[in-house]
Amino acid sequence: MDTFSAEIWQSVALTIELASLTTMILLVVGAPLAWWLARSKTVLSKAVATIIALPLVLPPTALGFCVLVLLGPNRPGGFLASFWGEHTLAFTFAGIVVGSVLSALPLVVQPIHNAFIAIGGGPLVNQRASPLYAFITIGLPLVRLEFLKAALVGFAHSIGTFGVVMMIGGNIPGRTKVLSAYVIDYVQASRWSEASWISGGMVMFAFAVIFILTFIDKRCARRGT
Repeated sequence: MDTFSAEIWQSVALTIELASLTTMILLVVGAPLAWWLARSKTVLSKAVATIIALPLVLPPTALGFCVLVLLGPNRPGGFLASFWGEHTLAFTFAGIVVGSVLSALPLVVQPIHNAFIAIGGGPLVNQRASPLYAFITIGLPLVRLEFLKAALVGFAHSIGTFGVVMMIGGNIPGRTKVLSAYVIDYVQASRWSEASWISGGMVMFAFAVIFILTFIDKRCARRGT
């Protein structure tokens, strides 16, 4: 049981670290991207929106394989890894962060994008304000609740991620093996008690996130009336 506890707590810490870093990157990248997509009418913006939405329909293993190829040696990931003396981002923590971000990106960008569209152009009538100033001082405050919802969804999705991380990280204990991977391991080993504890904890976590989201939705509804 001590071994079980050590394994799980190590994986819990890794999963929380992955989800936290992923969520921060998603918000930093996703919010400006959503702002641009809501204001742009170009063909390029439509193409970018389509690419962002791909993880919603692609099987996680297929997405993971595509990212794995890009992170390998002689690929963009290998070029980036060379800056700190490595030759690949595959099977590393940095690699699974990339995969987790790409997997959850549409879940963060689309709600914020829809919120920016919903506010319309009325609050942005001051043509003297730069786009960056309008984004920071007008856009973000108006969609702060939707921004919070997107952060919660992105974090929760990253906590439960498996397929993409498995393909990119290889489930190396202590380095890339997230909590959800242990459910598969314990089921295959017929360790039903351990699998039940992990699955039950993740169900309770998901319930708590959805419960919080319902309160935020009510707050949004009251603000809109």
